[in-house]
Amino acid sequence: MNPLWIEKELRRFLIEDIGSGDITSEAIFTEEDRIVGTFIAKGEGRLAGLKVARKVFQLLDPQVEMTFLRHDGADLVEGEAFARIKGKARAILAGERVALNLLQRMSGIATETREVVKKVADLPVTIVDTRKTLPGLRLFDKYAVRVGGGRNHRFGLYDAVMIKDNHLAAAGSMTEAVRRVRHSVGHMVKIEVEAEKLSQVEEALSLGVDLILLDNMGLNELREAVSFIGGRIPTEASGGITPANVRAVAETGVDYISLGWLTHSVKSLDLSLELESEK
Repeated sequence: MNPLWIEKELRRFLIEDIGSGDITSEAIFTEEDRIVGTFIAKGEGRLAGLKVARKVFQLLDPQVEMTFLRHDGADLVEGEAFARIKGKARAILAGERVALNLLQRMSGIATETREVVKKVADLPVTIVDTRKTLPGLRLFDKYAVRVGGGRNHRFGLYDAVMIKDNHLAAAGSMTEAVRRVRHSVGHMVKIEVEAEKLSQVEEALSLGVDLILLDNMGLNELREAVSFIGGRIPTEASGGITPANVRAVAETGVDYISLGWLTHSVKSLDLSLELESEK
């Protein structure tokens, strides 16, 4: 993750929470009071976001020390300590909520991604994410997917062409949409086309695009589309895919499965920071 982008976003998150100051901690503690703390997993799951959390505290005070007992990608058990922290009380308490919010969300995404990947581990398919992330959290969310064993789809509208149903409707046809794209973008940019029916799959193949997204197709349609494509270009299945049906979709033979569910329906992993005065 780009450290300049991370710092900019974390500063924005902290400003939102702290505002003009943490009136509670500033009333209770002096500038020199120090505390220590331990991060605890309150449930089982995969850890993600430790360096992000440490950066939160160090933006408030570069002297805060956060020691990792486990690292991103570790599978935690309930009650396990995974990091320790020490430093000035005001800085740690001011950053606690932002750091925990990010750690919990990222670890939740990593945990759920891990479970989906496990379901299809014996099949030649790759689990990927989508752009269905919360504004401001995309790079954090997509990093967490990688920690969980998944892969990233495009990061935004800027790094790959994806011609969807609304593009096709506005352009008049798939052929016309692809023609306009090729006239505009360079040869280094991949072109993916969304197909909702077999006739569109046939048209996409004739246009020589790089990938075909098979959108909201039933299992029988998916199998038929994959068979027709015959490995000539990579295929991606998307639309309404969850942990409950991901195995069945993978068994149709698609190369990639994209799940917005990984990030738009995430359940945060329950983590806590237990603090006490430094002795």
